Amino acid sequence: MAKTDNTTRPLIVKRKKVIAGGGHHGGAWKVAYADFVTAMMAFFMLMWLLNATTEQQRKGLADYFSPNIPIARISGGGDGAFGGESPFAENTTAQSGTGATSLRPTEGRQSLGLSGSAHDADARDAETAALEALAAALTGQSGDSALQDEILAHIATRLTDEGLIIEVFSRPGRLIFDPETEQPAPWLAELAAVMASLFGTVSNAVAVEGHVIAQPLVLATETRWHASTERAQLFRSLLEAADLPARRIQRVTGHADREPVTENPMSPRNERLEIILLRSDR
Repeated sequence: MAKTDNTTRPLIVKRKKVIAGGGHHGGAWKVAYADFVTAMMAFFMLMWLLNATTEQQRKGLADYFSPNIPIARISGGGDGAFGGESPFAENTTAQSGTGATSLRPTEGRQSLGLSGSAHDADARDAETAALEALAAALTGQSGDSALQDEILAHIATRLTDEGLIIEVFSRPGRLIFDPETEQPAPWLAELAAVMASLFGTVSNAVAVEGHVIAQPLVLATETRWHASTERAQLFRSLLEAADLPARRIQRVTGHADREPVTENPMSPRNERLEIILLRSDR
């Protein structure tokens, strides 16, 4: 038997193909699928929470995750950031420390429109009623007026957050001040006496403002500011001469022609005095 020659035997190499990650497309799809399942689970959990919670509970959750959650800066009725109140509480408890008055309300109470206690609200309502009654007595809405109809035609009143504003204005052909001499109309002294008498029924401070009409030409010397201030000062002196205590006059200002009430800045209606009974919190 002939011996086999090893040198002539063919060499067979077997190559084994290894597929990394398993599957036909690798393992990246598993990560993407896991993220998708997690997102869907979070979505359905969110939908379940929205359906299973109340409006107050949802608001509390939103406030918890909000970066603008308010923190009380003053002492409250208890411990904690909310000053003794729960974020889910529907009732507002009494406050202590600063911020419980209408003069220095807290930021939270201001945002809710709660600028003071119930006592402060009652006092403000009583003050408003007193100012409305005074305006009605001055203009004759509550009955007979102490002023003549010619004088009443120059008066307008309005109630604002600042207080009761009484406008005394000029009319065409009937100015409240002589443009040449700056002397007041004769009936202004009578009006000041009636006002001083009515102002004695309340304790509010008084402010007097002067307004004049615009000049048709630009003058080298500005006189509008001086004229409006002098007119306000003159009416202040008329009020004090009618026994209005000087300590009740809080301010006397002139506004020149900067605050017209009509589109035409040279209209006589813009020439006026504004006497303001200021609210007690001003």
